[in-house]
Amino acid sequence: MATATRHLSSSSEGKTQKAKISKENLRQALVLFSYLRPYRTKFILGLVFIALSAFTTSLFPLFLGKMIDAASPGATLPGMGGSSQFGFGLKNIHWSLNTTLLLIFGQLTVQTFFSFMRVYLLTAVGERSLADMRRDVYSKLLTMPMSFFTEKRVGELSNRISSDLSQIQDAISFTLAEFLRGVFTLVIGLFFIFWISPRLALVMLSVVPLLAIVAVVFGKRIRKMSRKTQDQLADSGNIVQETFHGISIVKAFTSEFYEISRYVKSLRAVVSTAISNARYRGAFVAFMIFSLFGTLAFVVWYGGRMIQDGSGFSIGLLIMFVIFSMFVGGTFAGFADMFSQLQKTLGATQSVREILRSDGEPVDLKQIEVEPKYELKGNVRFEHVAFSYPSRKDIQVLKDLSLTAKNGEQIAIVGPSGAGKSTIASLLLHFYEPDSGTLYFDERPAGKFPLSQLRRQMAFVPQEVILFGGSIKENIAYGKPDASDEEIIAAATSANAHEFVNRFPEKYETIVGERGIKLSGGQRQRIAIARAILKDPAILILDEATSSLDSESELLVQEALENLMKGRTSFVIAHRLSTIRNADKIVLIDKGVVSESGTHSELMKHNGLYRKLNDMQFEFGVITQSPVIENLQE
Repeated sequence: MATATRHLSSSSEGKTQKAKISKENLRQALVLFSYLRPYRTKFILGLVFIALSAFTTSLFPLFLGKMIDAASPGATLPGMGGSSQFGFGLKNIHWSLNTTLLLIFGQLTVQTFFSFMRVYLLTAVGERSLADMRRDVYSKLLTMPMSFFTEKRVGELSNRISSDLSQIQDAISFTLAEFLRGVFTLVIGLFFIFWISPRLALVMLSVVPLLAIVAVVFGKRIRKMSRKTQDQLADSGNIVQETFHGISIVKAFTSEFYEISRYVKSLRAVVSTAISNARYRGAFVAFMIFSLFGTLAFVVWYGGRMIQDGSGFSIGLLIMFVIFSMFVGGTFAGFADMFSQLQKTLGATQSVREILRSDGEPVDLKQIEVEPKYELKGNVRFEHVAFSYPSRKDIQVLKDLSLTAKNGEQIAIVGPSGAGKSTIASLLLHFYEPDSGTLYFDERPAGKFPLSQLRRQMAFVPQEVILFGGSIKENIAYGKPDASDEEIIAAATSANAHEFVNRFPEKYETIVGERGIKLSGGQRQRIAIARAILKDPAILILDEATSSLDSESELLVQEALENLMKGRTSFVIAHRLSTIRNADKIVLIDKGVVSESGTHSELMKHNGLYRKLNDMQFEFGVITQSPVIENLQE
């Protein structure tokens, strides 16, 4: 079964893209680190504790070697104890077993404290700065114009707030800490292995270039295969998502076998790529194990020969060298993963910075004011308005539309599909700016009003009702957050919703589910109408607001809406002409302009499109949809 929704999901959603490491990308990333400024004291202390933790960790191999030397009296070198040089003096210091054990536990105690503080401080800084960043990104997204949301997918925007910001938080609290700790450990480790034995250090480091080259070659191939596996796995996830979203269509067309076959085919591609990747990873791991353990064995053999030669090299020093070598090798191995994490972080910062730099709408993000600064009377005028959607500039929706609505008038808007009826509602709500012409409110251009003040005095009831996942009470109160229970009940009663709400065990505390899925279509629409009634707007916009109601409920709600529309300017977009016969003015939109305008009786006197449509609906007793209008035009 092929559907038109195949393109709605992308394998990139939920996955942070990598970016090349460059001076510009690093500079952009450092801009986001400005969120650390309020917590800079804790951040600096965290960096200090990282250095102290790395230093105290490096003392463990030293004390362990001294303990082994203490257990091997023959390894002491009394002839060299009087040297004043730091290196020889430290090498030839010998403690008893008990003293060394106490030193080790002292070192472990201090290291434990340093490790706890670095993790605690950097995590606290990372979480707080991430919360600030999430707040700013979410706030910016909410202020973006409607054109932005028509071009972006919900999954992509959610990914920006979730995985991208989490990636940045990991960079602050984990990757950065591990990188700095690795640098300190590497410097200290290299110092100690050269201090213990320069010859042995050169032997050990001689294999590093070879291992680095192999790691880069294999690592690049493995990462490429891993990305391919993740892309294919995301594709299979998209199949699951879209199938479950359209499960009613799948079952109606008995396409279960087709969807299973499609999913299995996708899984086979995932398995094939994963197994191929496993061959590379297996070869890489086998080579690294052979190389590392082979090098370690050779270093121990070479150190053993030095002990046998009587060159002053002790077993304790050999143990120190081996452990410090493991520190150095482990740090080198960790840098490759940190490099990959840094690329992901740069990719995440690019996405976040792109959002934060974008220009949003000038909406008021402060607490909603009780009284607007300018109270609308409700006079609206479209003057030669032309408009095309930003994503479809080649298609002009409104060409030269002029329309006037006086305070308290009920304006019904009808017309064929694509004529621009819903576009008029979007322009009224200032979702978009006209390409030419002017929209006036109370004879003032719409641009002269603060955007939030304008929208707070309007209410919109769409045909496809959107409810939030909270309770019925919360959804109704969305029109007036500080409304009392009595006001909410009164609004629900006016919208003919109170009766069915009271039948629920939890009444107004009933959870409506995601997008209101637990309510029927008619119930959702009545909740949306109650929300609009509670807002008590100056301008009311109804987009086929009674389309999902049964006949009895429609009569009651229609009566409530007519009472609500008294004294308010109302724009009613309708296909069902029986609901708008009493409108003060009926405007028929055709091809982006006003084709006919007048009352029902006036329009019926003319042998125009409105009368033909009305006669057809009356004759057949059906709700004639917009395609019929288009056929009539032909």
